[in-house]
Amino acid sequence: MNIILFGATGMIGQGVLREWPLDPSVQVVKTLGRTATGVQHPKLREIVHTNLWDFSSIKPELSGFDACFFCHESW
Repeated sequence: MNIILFGATGMIGQGVLREWPLDPSVQVVKTLGRTATGVQHPKLREIVHTNLWDFSSIKPELSGFDACFFCHESW
């Protein structure tokens, strides 16, 4: 399973980020946020993208996921 996680540095997102390595079916987790998480894991890929209203420049990186966690606190 491939997961994308929005808002990984917030309270809820940090909880999701701590739990996914425990699931052996998870192959890749890609985080997308304004700042890096500081977490290191072989299956973790991070995208730091400051303009969360315009994803056109990173559109190719936003496909191929089986699940999405949207934990952004200000939306």
